Amino acid sequence: MSTINIAQECGCFRRSELENNVTFDNKDDAMMKAQDMVSHMNEKFCGKHGFELRESGDNFSITMKVPQAAASGGCCGGGHCS
Repeated sequence: MSTINIAQECGCFRRSELENNVTFDNKDDAMMKAQDMVSHMNEKFCGKHGFELRESGDNFSITMKVPQAAASGGCCGGGHCS
């Protein structure tokens, strides 16, 4: 048995149709689903934070990435500083 766990459920996750603590009979199926979930979360969610996949034995955890620091020079990268 392999489980996919979302360490912290953000608002986007709670509003989505994705489920937490999903269990699979085999590790390969769990890994493919976890990779799909991470891709979906990174591409479709609001973008305030990213997500990454971590493997621990037969189980997978999706965690929030630490937000990236603003670009050097005080510019946020929004295109309005120039």
